[in-house]
Amino acid sequence: MAQQNELLELQNGSDVRGVALPTPSGKPVNLTAEAACRIAGGFAQWLKKRTGKEAPRIGVGHDSRVTAEDLKRAVFRGLSAQGVRGMDCGLASTPAMFMGTVFPETAFDGSIMITASHLPRERNGLKFFTKDGGLDKGDIRAVLELAGDIPPAETPVDVPSSDLMDLYAISLRDKITAGVGDGKRPLEGLHIVVDAGNGVGGFFVTDVLGPLGAKCTGSQFLEPDGNFPNHIPNPEDKTAMDSIRKAVLANQADLGIIFDTDGDRMSAVLSDGEGVNRDAIIAMMAAILAPDYPGSTIVTDSVTSDRLTDFLAGLGLKHRRFKRGYKNVINEAIRLNAEGTLTPLAIETSGHGAMKENYFLDDGAYLAVKLITAAARMRREGKKLESLIAALPPAGEALERRIPISGADTAAYGAQVLEAFRTRAEERGYTLADTCEGVRLTWPGEGWLLLRMSLHDPLLPLNVESMAPGGCGKFLAAAEELLAGFDRLDLSVLH
Repeated sequence: MAQQNELLELQNGSDVRGVALPTPSGKPVNLTAEAACRIAGGFAQWLKKRTGKEAPRIGVGHDSRVTAEDLKRAVFRGLSAQGVRGMDCGLASTPAMFMGTVFPETAFDGSIMITASHLPRERNGLKFFTKDGGLDKGDIRAVLELAGDIPPAETPVDVPSSDLMDLYAISLRDKITAGVGDGKRPLEGLHIVVDAGNGVGGFFVTDVLGPLGAKCTGSQFLEPDGNFPNHIPNPEDKTAMDSIRKAVLANQADLGIIFDTDGDRMSAVLSDGEGVNRDAIIAMMAAILAPDYPGSTIVTDSVTSDRLTDFLAGLGLKHRRFKRGYKNVINEAIRLNAEGTLTPLAIETSGHGAMKENYFLDDGAYLAVKLITAAARMRREGKKLESLIAALPPAGEALERRIPISGADTAAYGAQVLEAFRTRAEERGYTLADTCEGVRLTWPGEGWLLLRMSLHDPLLPLNVESMAPGGCGKFLAAAEELLAGFDRLDLSVLH
């Protein structure tokens, strides 16, 4: 039971994540080779039940982390011990690992991606897919519970390799060629700078853009390096965005693309150095899709701004804010479509984006393909990509404060705080907005705040946005007044 509890602690929503190397802070290593072996065995047992196959085929890939090879060998030992056939996909992106269940050339029954996304080099993790998509939170718990009863396997295993990334790159090239419709080199004359952050995204230059005629001079950090020596591979990180912005301007490029470590997120930079992330990347993708999906609904996470809602309305689109967490947003879009509400896009401000036309796969490279296709087509018409979001008002001042909760039963205490926060706000006459998560207050024409419970940590994130510089102080003060008297909250972070 103790072993099972230790494995359950590795669950991070719909992923498995843990410490794979000693950390500077002294956190113990808990994602060991033994743990990975047993978890892979749990997935094998779960997949056998799911598919009814005694020997399902499972593809395994990894990002550039230094612990990837050791964990991969352990994963293959765990699969083999359960009678499952493994395929080594080598260095791969997370979206490609899902596509391995779709491509007829591979047709995996399931796949495992070894990655911890944008987290530091000491961390690693596992993501799991079937042809129906990524596993949900309940599925992950079931896998870990099965893993708790599986002894580690020690016998080394020889595994055949797969050319999955070649197939994935071909599929992306085909989409660009079909979308632009301009011969074998549809990107001729377009200058695109890519920042792969030393993750897996370098293939996008060598295997996608280059063969289609794009000029990629100035692309950077394409070599896989799990020490991430240049910047955190995270499109939300300011240093990372500053880096790609400088590269675009220095090389006078038409567009910059930046990926996270495992390729399921991206952001962009326009030719003038303007970053297209957070609200702007959602607005851009919605503007590209709007002509093909008139009157449709766009699902986003809960921290999008009111300016985005107004922009979508101007495109004739509806805005559905939902809970944070990319699986939550994707599942809500799937649910809406099943009910008859056309919903072509599910996307977070973090750069996680999934489209109905692409299996609702969380795929940064596919988003980049849509952007690049639009850029190429507009260039032929003498237009620039930035014109798509010209009507999006400038971003205001935005802050996030993470309010720690001390003591036990923090989830229950956080729920009490949110209920009181809502009641007090109503009593004081504040304007409450509809939201599926937490409590959102709006000051029409001025800004808004959102208080919610963290998905994973014992704290309350507070997001505030002001249309005017310096205006966030007013909203922070309002939040502090509404939270007065809750002695288990550390409100000092609001100052």
